[in-house]
This record gives sequence, structure tokens and C-alpha cells, in this order.
Amino acid sequence: MAKKLEITLTRSLIGRPEDQRVTVKTLGLGKVNSTVVQEDNAAMRGMVNKVSHLIKVNEIEA
Repeated sequence: MAKKLEITLTRSLIGRPEDQRVTVKTLGLGKVNSTVVQEDNAAMRGMVNKVSHLIKVNEIEA
């Protein structure tokens, strides 16, 4: 079965650099405490690593 990532935005984007804001929007997150489910692949892992201080990630089986 394919793994998926459940990503939740836990911190605000106020005062963050533009590249971090764009990365969070690309992940599909908008407001604080919003959650999305994305495929687990290298591109997603790279984006998650870039903004790991702003989000919480859980691996789920889909």
C-alpha cells in the first residue's frame, strides 16, 4: 500500500521569508491548524524538510 503524509500547519506564516510562505501554500496549507493529505514522495519530503519548524507530519497508510 502507498504511504501518505498527513501535514498540519501548526505555526503562523507572519514574519516568515517569502520562500517558506510559497512552500506552505504549495503543500496545500492555508490557515493555522489546516490539514492536508499528500503522497509520500521525494518532492513532498523536500518541502516538508524546508518548513519542518512550521508543520507537524504523520505518516499514514492509504
